[in-house]
Amino acid sequence: MAHSIETKCLHLDKREGTCDTSGAISFPIYQSATFAHVGLGKSTGYDYSRLQNPTREQLEKVVANLEGGIDAVAFSSGMAAISAVMELFQPGDQLIVDEDLYGGSVRLFLNISKKNGIEITRVNLCEEEIEPYITERTKAVYLETPTNPMMNVIDIQKVSKAAKKHNLLLIVDNTFLSPYFQNPLKLGADIVVHSGTKYLGGHNDTLAGFTVTADEKIAERIRYIFKTTGAGLAPLDSWLIIRGIKTLAVRLERAQENAGKLAEWLKGRPEVVRVIYPGLPEHPGHSTMKKQASGFGAMLTFEVSSKELVQQTLENVKVIQFAESLGGVETLITYPITQTHADVPPEMLAKNGINDRVLRLSVGIENIDDLINDLEQAFSRE
Repeated sequence: MAHSIETKCLHLDKREGTCDTSGAISFPIYQSATFAHVGLGKSTGYDYSRLQNPTREQLEKVVANLEGGIDAVAFSSGMAAISAVMELFQPGDQLIVDEDLYGGSVRLFLNISKKNGIEITRVNLCEEEIEPYITERTKAVYLETPTNPMMNVIDIQKVSKAAKKHNLLLIVDNTFLSPYFQNPLKLGADIVVHSGTKYLGGHNDTLAGFTVTADEKIAERIRYIFKTTGAGLAPLDSWLIIRGIKTLAVRLERAQENAGKLAEWLKGRPEVVRVIYPGLPEHPGHSTMKKQASGFGAMLTFEVSSKELVQQTLENVKVIQFAESLGGVETLITYPITQTHADVPPEMLAKNGINDRVLRLSVGIENIDDLINDLEQAFSRE
């Protein structure tokens, strides 16, 4: 029986086949590095936790179910997941990537992937078609939507149609919206990646990453890379993400509600030059977002009038915390130019509109009046 996504966050559609027969409501933490065999050629299905662990397997089933994939692989971080995906390619291959990406992804592509002989071609996928950039060496397209931190919205179905025409893989980072609001596989993506540290975990207490696919051959290749390179998520961390996903729906609904109200409030502030949030009707990606997602998420970016006001704000917020990362229950404010995007070349930052007055908010589940009052006193402090 098919269930709604709210129920899927709590229950797998099928419970048969699980290794646990205790009836425990909270899935057990199998804190074991290795597993005993009952005899030669006989296995419980588990051999060594680098290959698979029951707790991690349960988490992977949950995430695959939420994204509509046939397999999910849980990694030690989001960057470990993306790094594994990049091992699908060979020296000489070309990837088309969107111009506005998380700084860690940019760092990987420019310093590790390039060193490994992979050509990275940056394209504004919000405005440009991929066809002019495709060569006989092009193998994949990589994007985020909404993008980090400028909240650009890319039409996944449109890019997928062009990618499939040329037999290219489409890889989508779905961290900002999570499977609760957006399912890229259903929109034509071949691989979805997540930083599970963010909304899936939801409590800023562990690191995790995921790849998800609905293609058996891709799943087999990623599993082989996973077991060979050894960046699997540990049992305790797997359990923490399982626990976090249970409240994904309620957390995201509340955080999104707060984000919408905060965006409207920021629009009316004289200190704020612009507010970038896809939930605002004037956002250029608003209609695309409504078409391909069930919500607008809880991430927003805004620009203030001066660098001095940035420093004043970051030093004086009290409820909101000045910290890197996103997706937790607490509201965090981030300064991309020195934090998430510190390693992005200056010319790339400038082209994407990331300057020294841009701030990013990961809106949490606090009382909205407390968040507004906190920003107001930070802006107004002498």
